[in-house]
Amino acid sequence: MSGFVTKPEPVQVPGLVHLHTGKVRDLYRADNGDLVMVASDRTSAFDWVLPNEIPDKGRILTQLSLWWFERIADLVPNHVVSTELPAGAPADWQGRTLVCRSLDMVPVECVARGYLAGSGLEEYRVSRTVCGIALPEGLEDGSELPAPVYTPALKAEVGEHDENVPYEETARRLGPELAATLRQTTLAVYSRARDIARDRGIILADTKFEFGLLDGELVIGDEVLTPDSSRFWPADQWQPGHAQPSFDKQFIRDWLASPASGWDRKGEEPPPALPADIVERSRAKYVEAYERLTGTDWA
Repeated sequence: MSGFVTKPEPVQVPGLVHLHTGKVRDLYRADNGDLVMVASDRTSAFDWVLPNEIPDKGRILTQLSLWWFERIADLVPNHVVSTELPAGAPADWQGRTLVCRSLDMVPVECVARGYLAGSGLEEYRVSRTVCGIALPEGLEDGSELPAPVYTPALKAEVGEHDENVPYEETARRLGPELAATLRQTTLAVYSRARDIARDRGIILADTKFEFGLLDGELVIGDEVLTPDSSRFWPADQWQPGHAQPSFDKQFIRDWLASPASGWDRKGEEPPPALPADIVERSRAKYVEAYERLTGTDWA
């Protein structure tokens, strides 16, 4: 069992129609057809959306995505139309709201991996492959791959796991031309971002993108290259052979998995509320990632 511990009621705004409440974002449609995407401070772990929020998280994700969109604009266009608040929107939406073009979303999450971690590590330990891509012997948890690999996944509903699939399956579902373009664009954006992050002392281990089509053109949407969609590791602490320190929800996952939480991950009860110190330490990691990548202080 998984999903929302308590699913929030959507904010009602005149002129906007609520479409969807996701793990982090709420999606609305404006009268002119544009989409309004609002990043909340919700957080999730182990397929549960937790009762606690991480203060400023939604704004950090939004502002970091905007920063990255500028740096990959020559590789792929993005969906952002404006950052201005729609008329009648609550003041709390400031800094966490994007007005976006409506895309025909591609039903595949496009994942690029430059290091071995997560579900890729689990598969490698069994078969020496990741999504069917053969890898050399001798790699460890956190090892750098010989070259970045593209490992697509089918996007799941809230509370379910995304399903890794072979590239050939995406070609069957989407057609060979679109599948090839997704792979090429994903790896190009990952490589650009990996080099930028490396210059700032951060390893971009892996990341996922969502793309859509607009008048036949591939456009990148949702969030990009944030701690919620990427594994960022401090380069000066990287040491293959074990799990790496990271700029994400690891504090939350570690506490929930510890005896201190009193929670049985395999049971049917929802997870408990997070202690204040876990919330603050998690917020500090999001802030640190933003500041180290952009070189600017988080106000």
